[in-house]
Amino acid sequence: MNLKQLEAYLWVAKLGSFSKTAERLFTTQPAISSRISNLEDELGTPLFTRETGAVRLTAAGRALMSLAEDALSAVEAMRARAGLPVEAAGLLRLGVSETIVQTWLPELLAQLRDTYPLLDVEISVDVTANLRDEIVDHALDLAFLMGPVSEYTVSNVALSEYPLVWAMQPGPGEVGRRYMTLKEMSTYPILTYARNTRPFAEINDAFRRLTGQVPRIFPSTSLSACQRMAERGVGIGAMPKALIRRALDEGRLIEVDSEWYPTPLKFTASYINDPSRPVIARVAEMAAAIAQGVTTADVATST
Repeated sequence: MNLKQLEAYLWVAKLGSFSKTAERLFTTQPAISSRISNLEDELGTPLFTRETGAVRLTAAGRALMSLAEDALSAVEAMRARAGLPVEAAGLLRLGVSETIVQTWLPELLAQLRDTYPLLDVEISVDVTANLRDEIVDHALDLAFLMGPVSEYTVSNVALSEYPLVWAMQPGPGEVGRRYMTLKEMSTYPILTYARNTRPFAEINDAFRRLTGQVPRIFPSTSLSACQRMAERGVGIGAMPKALIRRALDEGRLIEVDSEWYPTPLKFTASYINDPSRPVIARVAEMAAAIAQGVTTADVATST
């Protein structure tokens, strides 16, 4: 019995496929089949049932999973305790909300390049609802999203918090801030996050409840598009202040005060714990440290 066999066993159990496991571990399907067969021979029991188009754990396979996970975790702990380098190579499938892309993601990628030069990163930018589904379905290794993900299999590490502000194109010669009631704002289109997000739902509900009117919301999956539309005078944006700070400083937008604001966005680094790839948890912690540093600096700048 060896670590490669245990790693193959855990990945086949998670992905339900020998071919997907081979892709994941950068090897061939026959190699994965051989590792599983040799492990089953040594244990004296089948770990999987092979059916057309499906691979499922047997009762013995389910019973032994936790032991295999503990074994891989123990090996990583031994290497760390001995001061040996922990392997961090292969592909990291990273899902990211655009808010993170526009703030501290470049800093994280630069640090990953320096810390784990053999680690390749594949980035998917999407809305939180889709990222959550892809984490649960094992289509992503790690996601930075509006969390936490409320699944018992998912670990969540707190990241940054982003207050949302109202912002719009300034009038001729206008500087500083402007005050508008929600009722006054309801005469403008509201530019904000996509329809299947919490900010959209909150804004829609607040305008209906507090003004008695149905707001005109122009939702978008692109915050950059929201900002550009606000700068062109299309409507009033509800966006993270961290994203539009430069536009505010340069006078392309002004902040609008009002009696109500959407709830600040709270992000998490969410992943399904995989003892065979401790690098995922380490990247999540690295992201948390960077996000906290950026958030602290942003608060200091605004005070």
